[in-house]
Amino acid sequence: MEATQINADESEVNNNVESSPQKEPETRDEMLSRHRKEIALLQNKEIGMKKAAAKGSKAEQKAKKKQVEEEISRLSNELKEKHAQEIASIGYSSANGKDDSGMENIVKAIAGVSVTSQVPQAKPSKSVKRREKRAQEEAARERRILEEKSNIVSDGTIENQLLEKKLGPLGLTVSEIKPDGHCMYRAVEHQLALASGGTSPYTFQEMREMVAAYMRKHVSDFLPFFLLENEVEDESESTIAEKFETYCKEVESTAVWGGQLELGALTHCLKKHIMIYSGSFPDVEMGREYKSKDSISGSGSSILLSYHRHAFGLGEHYNSLVPSLAR
Repeated sequence: MEATQINADESEVNNNVESSPQKEPETRDEMLSRHRKEIALLQNKEIGMKKAAAKGSKAEQKAKKKQVEEEISRLSNELKEKHAQEIASIGYSSANGKDDSGMENIVKAIAGVSVTSQVPQAKPSKSVKRREKRAQEEAARERRILEEKSNIVSDGTIENQLLEKKLGPLGLTVSEIKPDGHCMYRAVEHQLALASGGTSPYTFQEMREMVAAYMRKHVSDFLPFFLLENEVEDESESTIAEKFETYCKEVESTAVWGGQLELGALTHCLKKHIMIYSGSFPDVEMGREYKSKDSISGSGSSILLSYHRHAFGLGEHYNSLVPSLAR
């Protein structure tokens, strides 16, 4: 990528991420919300720069790709330092995780629970517990993004190189999908659109609803795996059933990430063979009974996805796979 392009990218990120004049001091909630938006902005910038670098000869692409990785690494480190300073400016220290009370207040702020002095309550309601748990997970996720951002580029590069070696002989390449919590469903939607030659017969939201409905109808097939991934304090049947129903509601009505549990339901909903390729883990095959007879090496009518452990520092991410010449 030429120097002028990188300078332009840097200027745009800095203008949007670093410069934000405000008439009044930000509240804690506003700061955390802005941090998430700034991280998302940088992620989108990374996608755009990678796409721009994937042009020209192989030598040019290699040089541009290296420049992009160096630039994203620099911008990521700057953003991490900026967020840490801003969090410290409102009285919360993240050094070695020693300020537990500060982090607890941040978690409560994300959950929408007041952090002012209150009269002690005998026992918080289940809804408050669920909100606080989700808030803890989101706070931990944001903290992990900030802490690992400097290392994630190198880990992601290694993962992508291994994936490229695996996909090359198959004539496949990655088509980037927006990292918004719906990535798995959006990747499948993209695959269905490719198969139809136009528009997917189902939107990502419709597929979420299909998955939730299928899981409700086949509880015994999914409950053992659900319990492995979700801690249930009270193991009574009514509590487990309530917990599973809450999970199904989140699948169909929120941006909670989809994984192998949901893909297992989706393969039956769509009656499609699904292949998931990864540079970090062994490949996963689902719905083998739906694999067409003329399907070779996972091609044909199969849904082809890639799983990324180190994409954007978010933990899990799915992309769609397309023929190399079709990109």
